[in-house]
Amino acid sequence: MKQFFGAFFGSFVGILIATILAVVITIGMITSGFKDALKDVEGNDLYTAKGNAILKMTFNGPVVDRERSKMEKTFGKIRGGESGMGLNLILNNLENAKSDTAIKGVYLNFGGLMAGRAAMQDIRKGIIDFKKSGKFVYAYSENYSQSEYYIASAADKVFLNPQGGMDWRGLSMGLMFFKGALEKLGIEMTIYRHGKFKSAIEPFILDKMSDANRLQAETFLNSIWNSMLVDIAASRKTSVDVLNKLANGLAINFPQDAVSYKLVDQLAYEDEVLSELKAKVKLKEKDKLNFVSHDSYTKYNPKGAYFGKEKIAVIYAVGSISSGEGSDDEIGSDRISKAIKDARLDENVKAIVLRVNSPGGSALASDVIWREVNLAKKQNRLL
Repeated sequence: MKQFFGAFFGSFVGILIATILAVVITIGMITSGFKDALKDVEGNDLYTAKGNAILKMTFNGPVVDRERSKMEKTFGKIRGGESGMGLNLILNNLENAKSDTAIKGVYLNFGGLMAGRAAMQDIRKGIIDFKKSGKFVYAYSENYSQSEYYIASAADKVFLNPQGGMDWRGLSMGLMFFKGALEKLGIEMTIYRHGKFKSAIEPFILDKMSDANRLQAETFLNSIWNSMLVDIAASRKTSVDVLNKLANGLAINFPQDAVSYKLVDQLAYEDEVLSELKAKVKLKEKDKLNFVSHDSYTKYNPKGAYFGKEKIAVIYAVGSISSGEGSDDEIGSDRISKAIKDARLDENVKAIVLRVNSPGGSALASDVIWREVNLAKKQNRLL
């Protein structure tokens, strides 16, 4: 009996201590998170920032349609999901900064941006819209990729490291073909397809691009490239023909070339760019710049959160389409159709925005989602 009560009270004390520790750790994390939410990257209190603050947006990784919460990012790493800056929050921060009197401008710093063409276009439009407020936008990079430069070209002033570089040679596409390797392995592919432009399986049955595939690739690449050139030409006050000639002739070989052809305004090291920013916000050289990072500004909404009764539901459908639950990186017909249905049946939801970023997938799964989209449309809920 003594052994029983000893084991019982020992277990009880252990559970009690573990519970107390868990509560203490949780409170600590919440307190720390709350404190972090009030601080920018320089440790300044965002709520007491009177002015001369600069929103710093560092693009050095992937841009995804919707940024995940800390918990989602943690579980995303466990199951191998993609994580990165959310396009939704990038655009939201630019919109909020327009009317935030503490924010005097935006500093774009590039170092390895990975984003789809549609996301890049949205970010660029967000920057141009921000500039309508009369505030400045400066951009800097050690090396500009074409994607990074496309966004940076919307800035009032574009800086490039004196020893850096700039990629400017147009768009291209390359494919690997496996037909020869499969033949050597004795593997024969049996393919059923409808339509000559269904080219996804060509690498397994051909040893070069078909004429149809080449035609469609050239068509969409030229369309994307021309769209980029039109936007850049308008911002940099040049012409599409000039930009094309520079790309076709591989004219940007050295940093100075980018300045000579007016793609970049100035060659400068980052400390020199920071000096220009200080002058822009009327600080002395010895003064410290008040940078507010994208992450910190996301936690602080200068317009305040809106808790109104009426809502607009935004449903993100990202990845290939398949039956089942899916995930943040895969469009599952069960998950997406349920989200649309829940929004459709919610009387407080006055509109539904379905944002799709997908290469396609299962016809059956697509039809399941289509059914709910159609039902929402009949209720005049879908935008």
